[in-house]
Amino acid sequence: MGQGRPRCRWRIGKSRPILPAMLHDSAHVPKPSLTEILFGLFLRLVSASCIWFALNYWAMLIGFSHGGAGRFDLLSPEWRAAATALAVIYPVAALGLWLLVSWGPVVWVVAAAIEIAMYEFYPASFGTRPLLVVLHAAVAVTFVLFRAAIFYQRWRLARQVRVDSP
Repeated sequence: MGQGRPRCRWRIGKSRPILPAMLHDSAHVPKPSLTEILFGLFLRLVSASCIWFALNYWAMLIGFSHGGAGRFDLLSPEWRAAATALAVIYPVAALGLWLLVSWGPVVWVVAAAIEIAMYEFYPASFGTRPLLVVLHAAVAVTFVLFRAAIFYQRWRLARQVRVDSP
C-alpha cells in the first residue's frame, strides 16, 4: 500500500473507507436529561390523544358514530365548520407532537383553542364538555411546567464553571 496513506480498517459497503482518526472527530451530542426524556414521552402521549380526537371527528363526519346523526350533510353550519377544521388539525398536531418538532405544540394549541371556544363560548350551538376543557388546560399547564424545568436545567448547566471558562 501507499506509504503516505494511513491503513483503512473499516469500510461500509462500497463507500469511502472510515479512517481511525475520523472516529474521534465527531461532535459530542449531550445526553438528554430525565426531564427532556419525560417531556418527549408526554408529547407523544398528547399525540396519541390527538389521533383519538381526530378519529372521533372523522367517525362523526362520515356517519360511523352517533348512529349516523353526525354525518356532514346532516350537521348544522357551525358543526360543519368546527368538526371539519378539527378533523384536519388534530392529525397534523399529532404528527408534529410525535416527531417532537417545534410546530407540533403550536398546532395543538390551535386545536385546543377551537374546542375550548366551541364548548365554553358557544354552548347553545355545541353543548358543554367541561371535562374536555379541563383536560386541555391541564395539558397546557403541564407543557409550560416541563418547558420551565428544561429552561432552568439548561440555564444551570450554562452557568457551571468549565475548564474552558475565562
